[in-house]
Amino acid sequence: MTRRMVIMLIAVAVVLGGIFGFQAFKAVMIRKFISAMGSPPQTVSATKAGYSEWQPNIEAVGSLRAVKGADLSLEVSGVVDSISFQSGDDVEQGALLLKLRADDDAAKLESLQAMAALSEITYDRDQKQFKMQAVSQATLDTDTANLANARAQVEQQKAILEKKFLRAPFAGHLGIRAVDLGQYLGPGTVIVTLQALDPIYVDFFVPQQSVDQLRLGQAVNVKVDAFKDQTFSGEISAINPKVETSSRNVQIRAALKNPDHKLLPGMYATVDIATGEPKNYITLPQTAITYNPYGDTVYVVVDGKGNDANGKPQLTARQTFVTTGATRGDQVAVLKGVADGDMVVTAGQIKLHNGSAVLIDNSVTPTADAAPVPIDR
Repeated sequence: MTRRMVIMLIAVAVVLGGIFGFQAFKAVMIRKFISAMGSPPQTVSATKAGYSEWQPNIEAVGSLRAVKGADLSLEVSGVVDSISFQSGDDVEQGALLLKLRADDDAAKLESLQAMAALSEITYDRDQKQFKMQAVSQATLDTDTANLANARAQVEQQKAILEKKFLRAPFAGHLGIRAVDLGQYLGPGTVIVTLQALDPIYVDFFVPQQSVDQLRLGQAVNVKVDAFKDQTFSGEISAINPKVETSSRNVQIRAALKNPDHKLLPGMYATVDIATGEPKNYITLPQTAITYNPYGDTVYVVVDGKGNDANGKPQLTARQTFVTTGATRGDQVAVLKGVADGDMVVTAGQIKLHNGSAVLIDNSVTPTADAAPVPIDR
């Protein structure tokens, strides 16, 4: 019985040893096979780094305002008697635009003018009589005061009457008429807006550290959403002599020519100011840069060891740190870390590590436009 038990235990040990030995052998062979096979190449897009000319500039946003602009109204109340303009007219300075009913004021002016004429006649007569000592000095003094008072009342009534007339305070372009004939107007009621549109101002702000790059007469280029394909040129006409304490920005004003009246007060505008001489930088699409707290990196494609399935040298990705500069649209300037002619990965970096095999496919590439424009879809 004991012999049989020993034989059975030996048989079981042999069987189990064979099973475990085979599993260990299989695991070793699988590891060797996988290590010999290596990682498959990752498909990425890449571009060749090269120099391009960059014009240093300052970009800002601002709004347009007229050189002269006002919402016209009258100081006094009354009923509209006549309207001498149409909406959208161009008018000269002093042109009559609107008149309130003023018959009673005109009649009162005539009365005061008659009283002034009588006072003048009385003064002239008494002055002659004074020379003949027919009247006293006190009478002549009274006549002088009465004449001055009568003339002052005439001038006062003329000013009151003139307030019933609305005249253009400056030459410009009228807006939409906001009143009608026969309408009663209270003091300060807006009748129409008047804007002088050529030239026109653009007001914008720049950081205080950029003030030393600006000067009076410096050229600016302005774009507005209404005319996306057109650039309007102008020059800086004023620099505010103080810094806004809330934002630490400085207000700048530039004057633009606007002969076609395309630019209107209140429009949003983007301003581009060229500063300094153009410089050459190595530029890459911004998608090529991997931004990290410990430093910015790119993957440069280099020839690796061995050949690929087609017999060509296997390409690998080498991670390198870079120093970036200014951005321009979809592009970024690279100051250090990339040389002219280097092939840099622009998409697919998330799949890579240092030394990864890569396969370049540029059928779909990220945009690298220096001045991208949104597309409505």
